[in-house]
Amino acid sequence: MFGRRFHLERIRKIADYQFGSGAGENLFPDNVEIFFSKRTGRIRYIYLDGKLLAALNPTTGLFTLTIEGARRVFSSMKIKRLWVKVSDDSVPFVERGGDVFAKHVIESDEDIRPGEEVIIIDREGNVIAVGRAVLSGAEMKAFKRGIAVKVRRGRRED
Repeated sequence: MFGRRFHLERIRKIADYQFGSGAGENLFPDNVEIFFSKRTGRIRYIYLDGKLLAALNPTTGLFTLTIEGARRVFSSMKIKRLWVKVSDDSVPFVERGGDVFAKHVIESDEDIRPGEEVIIIDREGNVIAVGRAVLSGAEMKAFKRGIAVKVRRGRRED
């Protein structure tokens, strides 16, 4: 019904909306593979060179990233957004998929809203995990208790 170009432009526009202008083209180059849901026929997964970059959440209409997808998006952002920097002592825990607690947040993007897809980085700016924000960016830094980010995928999950 719709051509490949149409679907590529669509996922790029969603990524631009979610991660900032220009993110779509950097995250999804021309040679990505787009997989559709067998049941609904909607876009579901986007792969590059056999690696999953992102899944399109049918409920929100937004992407959930893999570590590889987060690296591509984060490195291409002119103005870094949707990031949470964690303390060195929490890195091994978070890399294995453990949630980010507010007391371990060193810095974060002030504009993060609860429920948004966020990229967790270490002090050097390396992507170590991806997840969903539970607190706003300002709350992450202000609070000393509770979960700041529900981690979906860590860099070193077994």
